[in-house]
Amino acid sequence: MSGTGNNRSPLLVARNIKKVFGSGDGEVEVLKGIDLDLRPGELTLLMGPSGSGKTTLLSILGCILGQTSGELEIAGHPTKGLSPDQLAKLRCEHVGFVFQSYNLFPTLTALENVMLTLDVQGGYVPDAEGIAAGALDAVGLSHRANAYPSKLSGGEKQRVAMARALAGSPSVMLADEPTAALDASNGQAVMALLAEVSKDPTRAVLAVTHDHRILKFADRIIKIDDGIIASDDNTHVEHGAPPVAGSAGSSAAAGNPL
Repeated sequence: MSGTGNNRSPLLVARNIKKVFGSGDGEVEVLKGIDLDLRPGELTLLMGPSGSGKTTLLSILGCILGQTSGELEIAGHPTKGLSPDQLAKLRCEHVGFVFQSYNLFPTLTALENVMLTLDVQGGYVPDAEGIAAGALDAVGLSHRANAYPSKLSGGEKQRVAMARALAGSPSVMLADEPTAALDASNGQAVMALLAEVSKDPTRAVLAVTHDHRILKFADRIIKIDDGIIASDDNTHVEHGAPPVAGSAGSSAAAGNPL
């Protein structure tokens, strides 16, 4: 586990994030004031028991779910006041997702599944096929580019999902239980690859996990319990930092898949 500091400006800044579901007697405060920075070149693991708020926090950080209060900034872009369409655009341009269920389209080849990310971003992308092929090559799957998901192993499907996330050159990569559906060997291989991806100085990586076998890959481990950060083992994180202030430029999103 890395013990060195990281002085690079964060690519994601969350301040006092709260999330309340329901109202009145049925109101439940799932997140109770989360402060979190994600810096480039780091693989951060987010751990905690079921019901601790991990998935809710991940959804908010990825602009899928809105917070009840608090401030969030991604790659220098504050999310406060953005419309749903603007949030979707920010998510497409700066956030890459990897899910435990892969979420691959069964009627598309591995290459086509990766290219889909570029289509979703909108606009013409020069050499979209070449970018997708490069992303597959980065995860070691060039030889499976024309295979359909039904012909891929679980580990291969997860690597295609990673390639799809990488193809859009995201500033922030979020993984939700990326090893949960994999055996030990494939889980280790996927995490080793995710750790390599995280070394990109233009990208921050956060993975939610219950898998203690992958702790060795982390630069930082955050534990959440009952909607608050219970511990953060990375001593260079500046707790109590000032509110979001546009510290990370949007140019950090540029770069190659790896």
